[in-house]
Amino acid sequence: MKLSLEAATMASSDKKPLRSRITTDGIDRSPHRAFMHAMGLDDAAIARPMVGVVSQKGETTPCNMTHYQQVEYAKEGIAMAGGTPREFTTISVSDGVGMNHEGMKFSLVSREIIADSIEAVIHGHAYDGIVGYGGCDKTLPGVIMGMVRCNVPAVFVYGGSALPGRFQGRDVSVLDTYEAVGAVQAGTMTEDELTQLEEACKPTIGACAGQFTANTMAMVSEALGMTVPNSSMIPGVYSERKGVGQRAGALVMELIERGGPLPREIVTRKALENACAIVAATGGSTNTALHIPAIAHEAGIKFTADDVAAVLQRTPFIGNLRPGGKYHAKDVYEIGGAHVVIKELIAHGFMHGDTLTVTGRTLAEEVAHAPAPDGEIIRPVSDAIMQSGGVVVLKGNLCPDGALLKVAGLKSLTFTGTARVFESEDDAVEAVHSRDYKAGEVLIVRNEGPVGGPGMREMLGLTALIYGQGMGEKVALLTDGRFSGATRGMCIGHAAPEAATGGPMGLVQNGDSITIDGKAATITLHVSEDELARRREGWTAPETRHRAGLLSKYAATVGQAHEGAVTHAGNAQWPETRRKGKTT
Repeated sequence: MKLSLEAATMASSDKKPLRSRITTDGIDRSPHRAFMHAMGLDDAAIARPMVGVVSQKGETTPCNMTHYQQVEYAKEGIAMAGGTPREFTTISVSDGVGMNHEGMKFSLVSREIIADSIEAVIHGHAYDGIVGYGGCDKTLPGVIMGMVRCNVPAVFVYGGSALPGRFQGRDVSVLDTYEAVGAVQAGTMTEDELTQLEEACKPTIGACAGQFTANTMAMVSEALGMTVPNSSMIPGVYSERKGVGQRAGALVMELIERGGPLPREIVTRKALENACAIVAATGGSTNTALHIPAIAHEAGIKFTADDVAAVLQRTPFIGNLRPGGKYHAKDVYEIGGAHVVIKELIAHGFMHGDTLTVTGRTLAEEVAHAPAPDGEIIRPVSDAIMQSGGVVVLKGNLCPDGALLKVAGLKSLTFTGTARVFESEDDAVEAVHSRDYKAGEVLIVRNEGPVGGPGMREMLGLTALIYGQGMGEKVALLTDGRFSGATRGMCIGHAAPEAATGGPMGLVQNGDSITIDGKAATITLHVSEDELARRREGWTAPETRHRAGLLSKYAATVGQAHEGAVTHAGNAQWPETRRKGKTT
């Protein structure tokens, strides 16, 4: 017998009104229901909670190709728990394919597009919850930002990393191929060997295998409490991913039934500090200093690079992970996953154990049964690699609002050299390709910030060339652009304020002396204030490179790196979205 719409609605919503009822209930919603029937939904399916399932499945990057089957697992979990899954997709821009050309300018802005598109779909259709998949670098923070902005029951899932490849008896990843290009140019590797490495370094689909931006942000999702517990380090091609997807679907239904905790109840200041701590402990990507403040912004919490720096300074570095170390995500999975790190940090007071997770339990409760560090891949706090985190926020007259240096793996934390100024990444790449630079220089790559780029290009291609040529710590590189999580060497990025908006980087001239001190967390331009004032009088803003299209809109709205390079005013002033009948 066909269940009436009214009876089904009552059966599925005994206690709490569902957001989606605004699209399904009453005779004036008959046209809405007609659209739903056209998608194959019967009255019972229409009466159940509507849950959006978003991913970036497609063919732009291997990082997200794990989503095809995993999305089906999440939909199964939702359906088994009494919900109606509604799948949709959003974009991804591959940093790997976009590297070293204009395409990279579209990478960071894609984070905003992802968050915006999730907001549009979730609020436009009044869905009751979200399961969101992320894979490549900007998709993880973009999805989490969208969830926090919408503030409906939400569970994030990382699609998982690729397995490392094998080359000449060792584990390798894409980073090795980037650096091998410089080695070929330096004559320490043959082109045939490079071809062999290229074909071996990424043997499966999934995100890059090291503790680069994707895996770092996956661990951040664990520390925030926004994901299926201890799922982040499971490789993307492993069959355990089925259970993770189904669990995510069941969890979001539990959140809908309980009415929370909602994303903004999970993403608190303590949770954000936990996110920073896991970055520091694992020598994670400097890009997280953009993404964590941006997630905080969506929650209405002011959390800048200074807040990130405070946690990084007090957190020990215990993860022997690539790029600064030896191991990959698969290795962390094999010793017990991200919970090994989290439990160790909570036990020694470096993370808050009382923060909430999507399970409704505290973070400490979730990690209670995790094994101890193995001592090689993850060290105990008592035998930390360094006593403070793997990333330092430098400040000084050259970068008053801060710049980021990844100290994990560096042999020396100090550098003094003379400035060699490039007005764009392209100019710097040309000089490095031709080896037209020398030891002792500080390569200044400016006008590549959020506004100046526009888009704040990532420069792994450039930094890997330098490292591959054997110059990784013989020169320093400073930019108002950004670096990949795979970057290593004396590389300082995210300089704020950026040159294009009048920051001191725009005043540097060839031959100026600069000192970088990772121990003291300072960066100093050795030029008098009087001389800088004289230069400032003659400074003019560079001509805008993009006068139309997406990058033009981005440049007009984006903020500075130390505040997350965000493009809207934030949620502190936004109305509560959970009241009945409210969808925006």
